[in-house]
Amino acid sequence: MRPVGPATYGRPMKDEIRIRRGAPEEAAELARLRYAFRAELDPPVESESAFVARCTGWMHQQLGPAGSWSCWVAADGTALVGTVWLQLIEKLPNPVGHAGFHGYVSSVYVVPHLRNTGIGSALLAACVTEAGTKGLDALFLWPTDLSRPLYERQGFAVPEDLLERRSGTDPRPIGC
Repeated sequence: MRPVGPATYGRPMKDEIRIRRGAPEEAAELARLRYAFRAELDPPVESESAFVARCTGWMHQQLGPAGSWSCWVAADGTALVGTVWLQLIEKLPNPVGHAGFHGYVSSVYVVPHLRNTGIGSALLAACVTEAGTKGLDALFLWPTDLSRPLYERQGFAVPEDLLERRSGTDPRPIGC
């Protein structure tokens, strides 16, 4: 594991916290963190044990060599205390030299008692740094009001050239 430098926001990050790539064999622990993250935002419709059982296999596969997702974790030596996920999304080929992939950043999560210590910033910085080495065209995500300042500190901004359509917002079928 590689250490991350001091935090630039909130309380200083503890020296024993390390940011590193997540591994397939950590899928069950990552699934538990994903459950905690989503359960904070909306009431769960399945039990934690059912979700972890369902999600573990998916995460294990996605973090393997054929997966389209990458994950970075914050580890305190005994447990994972934070995550960020990045999905590479291939673009259609084009003749004008634009990069061939976008990146979808998701599930940025730090356990509640360690928030505002720089862990989220360090996780996101690791993700953004690797995305830069891959030459992605753009990174995108859907922030909460609470997380927006974190993303803005890393250079994310609201684009003027993006439209979004959520399912259930228009009676016309998609694709017509």
